[in-house]
Amino acid sequence: MTGAIRRSRLRAAVAGGVVLLVAALGVVAAVGFGGGADGGRAQAGGAAPATATVTRQTLADSETADGELGYGTTRTATAKLNGTVTALAATGSTVRRGKPLYLIDNEEVVLLYGGLPAYRTLAPGVQGADVTQFERNLDALGYTGFTVDDEYTGATADAVREWQEDLGLTETGRVEPGRVVYADREVRVESHQADLGGLTQPGQAVLTYTGTSRVVTVELDVDDQRLAKRDAKVSVRLPDGRAVPGTISTVETVIQAGAAGANGQSGDAETKIEVTVAVTDPKALTGFDQASVDVTFTVSERRDVLTVPVAALLALAEGGYGVQVAEGGTSRVLAVTTGLFAGGRVEVTGAGITEGTTVVVPT
Repeated sequence: MTGAIRRSRLRAAVAGGVVLLVAALGVVAAVGFGGGADGGRAQAGGAAPATATVTRQTLADSETADGELGYGTTRTATAKLNGTVTALAATGSTVRRGKPLYLIDNEEVVLLYGGLPAYRTLAPGVQGADVTQFERNLDALGYTGFTVDDEYTGATADAVREWQEDLGLTETGRVEPGRVVYADREVRVESHQADLGGLTQPGQAVLTYTGTSRVVTVELDVDDQRLAKRDAKVSVRLPDGRAVPGTISTVETVIQAGAAGANGQSGDAETKIEVTVAVTDPKALTGFDQASVDVTFTVSERRDVLTVPVAALLALAEGGYGVQVAEGGTSRVLAVTTGLFAGGRVEVTGAGITEGTTVVVPT
């Protein structure tokens, strides 16, 4: 999946704001008040200067990135047992807790829910977070007679024997890591990485899977990490032009292997920020399976503020910024305090600055 930030668009937008500001400051390098608190007054002369109006609006600093509509991050289920692949869950199918993802030597390897991978054999006397995770699943599957905690007891082993009997496994009361695969929730099988009848060994890919809900995935450079705030609201523009709201659900740091060079050696790995966006109304995605979309991140927003074009700002000799207010045939410079810069405009406050005020825009 590719979703790199649109550098040309973003850089141009940022550069545009900088150029505007530099241009404005270059027109009047240092304007002094001179005439007192109201600022200096100047008589109009020559060609009429360009002007703009102070407006009241919502100012939003936003950036847009390429995203991919699909089923989220693809993960790989790898074998931890030696044997022969005798069955695989169908591609596109949904596998839920307690159901098999695949069979090795005609014995089920089942899906359980949790974020901690299976890494050791669970047996009486073992303690830890992996025990708690497994026992929660065993309890959710309807097995009883044990306490859900971090200790694998004889009572847990008895319940496991019942579970193993139902699965058609040898009733050992022990859980080998190769018998379960953990995922956060139910999964959708995306592709098969092994063939029926193929031999497996520990570490070999068997199949890939994703989540079951369609989401938008965006890959950002580390420099743009400020855009990726969990639970932040975003706007997703679909291929048909509709914009639908969404929320950032997950943010992960991922390492991408570098592309192979001419000599066959891999380039330097890249660190990316992978952002997953859940669309507020999934029905809006009807008719789309996988597609490229635009995702707009709002970095900051100021509602109901007074704004002027960035080019209207003047650098004051006393420090800070001002604007040149046009009043009939004269003008005066008023000091302003600046706020958010966005879209070629800037938030301003100051004595004498009101909605509808006319300001000069140096050219």
